[in-house]
Amino acid sequence: MACCCSVSSKHVPNEPDLTPSPWTLRSGRVAMRPGAAERLGLPRATEDEKLLTSKAPGRPHFLEEDTWRVLRILSEFVEGFEALAGVGPAVAVFGSARSAPGSPEYELARVVGAGLAKAGFAVITGGGPGAMEAANRGAHEAGGFSIGCNIELPHEQHLNPYVDLSVEFHYFFARKTMFVKYSDAFVIMPGGFGTLDELFESLTLIQTGKIRNFPVVLIGHAYWDGLLAWMREVQLPAGAIAQADLDLLRVTDDPAEAVRLIAEYARANGIEG
Repeated sequence: MACCCSVSSKHVPNEPDLTPSPWTLRSGRVAMRPGAAERLGLPRATEDEKLLTSKAPGRPHFLEEDTWRVLRILSEFVEGFEALAGVGPAVAVFGSARSAPGSPEYELARVVGAGLAKAGFAVITGGGPGAMEAANRGAHEAGGFSIGCNIELPHEQHLNPYVDLSVEFHYFFARKTMFVKYSDAFVIMPGGFGTLDELFESLTLIQTGKIRNFPVVLIGHAYWDGLLAWMREVQLPAGAIAQADLDLLRVTDDPAEAVRLIAEYARANGIEG
């Protein structure tokens, strides 16, 4: 991947270059600044949208489009597996792409990323801005390994400049597989629909025995306690979930406690680099 960072004349050899690169939107191996697609007259539909949109009945569309799309999906899995196979112990950190640099949420994610790196974990995020950038930045600044699994989106998502290894995806389901397969724990920062999606998918996979019961740690009582209260007061009495399902979650305001919980799990399960 070509680097678009400018190198300062004051850059010290053997020290990380923290100069932010220009924001870009990615479409496979192509990177564009916001607005470039419109100037080129390119369609705004993402590959996920193309895949999931129903076509008019008829065999030709299937033969000419979807069969070949399967090969692209296959390539995303192959490239992801090859890129991440040697990562070692790692933790995925999720959170809002809209957390502004310098905000309390951003700085908290930065501390979490640094703490995980110092404890010997690679940090995996969605590779974008906000809390993802903050966690990658914290890991990078602490000398850890910072990974971004980025996704093609029509807005909001650009690769942040603190990623050591970037894997680009067209499809959410391929990207999600990488998070689950190569992470030994999930840390969930305050976030929106995408963050909730990752949270509840991990809980569903653990609850149904599809993956091992790894730590899922929520950061921020003020943000998450209302959701947990609803689950406890509405879902639990309705029989939709069990107490054991609620027990899959841990909530803390302290990044050090989150790191400690994950490190204890790793030691107990023989997870080593």
